[in-house]
Amino acid sequence: MAEMDHAQVEERMWKAIGDDRIGMLGLTGPDAGHFQPMNSYHEEETHTLWFYSYAHNKLAGPLADGKSEAAMFHFVDKDRQVWACVMGTLSRNHSQEHIDKFWDAQAKAWFEKGKDDPDLTMLKFTPSEAEVWINDKGLIRYGLGVLKANLTQSTPDPGVHEKIQL
Repeated sequence: MAEMDHAQVEERMWKAIGDDRIGMLGLTGPDAGHFQPMNSYHEEETHTLWFYSYAHNKLAGPLADGKSEAAMFHFVDKDRQVWACVMGTLSRNHSQEHIDKFWDAQAKAWFEKGKDDPDLTMLKFTPSEAEVWINDKGLIRYGLGVLKANLTQSTPDPGVHEKIQL
């Protein structure tokens, strides 16, 4: 696999998150619990991720009154070529601008009272760093690499692995 610099890895990660959008979001601070599958909305200008939520949701509840908490977003693209673990902070932001900006059929399906529901809010994830793995080989070629590594007593090529500051 061709080498990639930090900027290329970051660009590939954001493109994959923007295209596929679904990952696991969870708090890692004092209110940590199980991560939840969430549909992300990538704001390209700031690389902020936004999520629709009910204000009483177990992720949104601890973030009342302007509080923010350490959080993590885990992501794997649909082709299983890009894996990312993104650390940052999560806050609640009842921004009508963002509710309107990202509203789509996916959001409408989950929030039957619509975008004017008083219990609807936005979660704002501000990333600080990510660990990213990229392997363009696909599962079959990766499997063949594992077989070869076993036969030759070597290690398979894992692809690109980078830690990036965001």
